[in-house]
Amino acid sequence: MKETRITMGMPATIEIVDASATQEALNMVFDFFNSVDERFSPYKTGSELSRFNRGEITENNVSTDLKTIFALAEKTKQDTNGYFDIMHNGVCDPSGIVKGWAIREGANILRKNGFKNFYVEIAGDIEVSGRNGDGHAWTIGIRNPFNRDEIVKVVHLSNTGIATSGTAVRGDHIYNPKGDARPNEIASITVIGPNVYEADRFATPAFAMGSEGIQFLEGLPNIEGYMIDTKGIATMTSGFTKYTRALTF
Repeated sequence: MKETRITMGMPATIEIVDASATQEALNMVFDFFNSVDERFSPYKTGSELSRFNRGEITENNVSTDLKTIFALAEKTKQDTNGYFDIMHNGVCDPSGIVKGWAIREGANILRKNGFKNFYVEIAGDIEVSGRNGDGHAWTIGIRNPFNRDEIVKVVHLSNTGIATSGTAVRGDHIYNPKGDARPNEIASITVIGPNVYEADRFATPAFAMGSEGIQFLEGLPNIEGYMIDTKGIATMTSGFTKYTRALTF
């Protein structure tokens, strides 16, 4: 079963290959995504995050999930030497970590309900489990940031997450919290990790680091990256090629 809906203002796709797949299972994950949007959207005045930003609630009395997001964001800030920060001009916006977390948690809902072969995506950030409908690893294409209709690299993934940061879709929206004047040398950077949360939380700060981002990813355990600079030249981490070969089961 496969379905695409709009959630968090973005297209989300869920595909469950297992024979036991049901509409109810898809609905559970989409309902979870919608609840995340209702609670954590910085654009909805009634969201918990907006209430926090207005000072109506404090960090001590926010929900357990929002406390989790704050803790994960702080850990990522430390892990990236300050290149990830959810505070922008005194306003808290954890969007850079919420999407990957939500996809991972959506995938965990499927796992807890006994599913083993599935694909969960929101706007190009993806977590896959097991095999696709043909019994092979899931095949994911990395788009050319200068021509979104062209695939420049294909990776084969199973029980893995992948996320891309860049300017091709949303323009120059990535905030450098350290404020150091780095030229915009990078067009896109794709990160593969053990789950989409780990991939996503490193993709944005690696992009903000400019050309040094790929070296940063090289030093992380269980993380691989593929960077395309503004001249169209690709650089990958030393272990990335293991994902470009078809997997055997």
